[in-house]
Amino acid sequence: MTRDSIDLNADLGEGFGRWTLTDDERLLSVVTSANVACGFHAGDAATMRRVCELAAERGVRIGAQVSYRDLAGFGRRAMDVPAAELAAEVAYQIGALEVFARAAGSTVAYVKPHGALYNRVVRDEEQAAAVVDGVLLASGAAALPVLGLPGSRLHEAAVRAGLPVVGEAFGDRAYRADGTLLPRDREGAVLHDADQVVERSVSMARFGTVTAHCGQAVAVRARSLCLHGDTPGAVDLARRVRSTLESAGVVVEAFA
Repeated sequence: MTRDSIDLNADLGEGFGRWTLTDDERLLSVVTSANVACGFHAGDAATMRRVCELAAERGVRIGAQVSYRDLAGFGRRAMDVPAAELAAEVAYQIGALEVFARAAGSTVAYVKPHGALYNRVVRDEEQAAAVVDGVLLASGAAALPVLGLPGSRLHEAAVRAGLPVVGEAFGDRAYRADGTLLPRDREGAVLHDADQVVERSVSMARFGTVTAHCGQAVAVRARSLCLHGDTPGAVDLARRVRSTLESAGVVVEAFA
């Protein structure tokens, strides 16, 4: 069965002070959803404001990319945070970004965990529930969608809480046979060959399948496709992925 449309998202605003990482302005001309760092793994107030303004100008959906409090480790180090504290920190990050999104004439439209938190809530029920509690605390009756890995504990907790969920796939990450991502400390976890990334992106978008690291075909139920903005050549790669998707008859648009 083929799919006729997909959302294209990227991590943005991942700088801090004078240090920059992502080419936000150019990526925002390609993607349909922007996962904006909220200050815990990267990003600062000025960066959040600028990215929200650019996204609003281009009609790109703004999402809060929430993380463990880990600027030094870019949010990729394993941490043990009490559930109540994590819920409060998730709400804090969403609230901070919402200020700048509203000032730009837009709003925070969804929430996506980052890095170690993203991977933790695939399997950890307590941490997943804490993230959902934080989303509920920040969004109230707005019922913000939660973007994450299909079949994760995060999505299960979100559904129980009445929050919409959006399945996500990764064009530039290797998969394991169970549909989870190959850990970053494993060789080949991040894919750098542009042809391979494009081919896998189209396969996931059109047919819902990807070849795992072990060579096995894996079903991927995703409504949004992520390309990391911090990889070398990210903008050119994103443009190529989008162009190839559209040439294959896939409409690239924000998820409903």
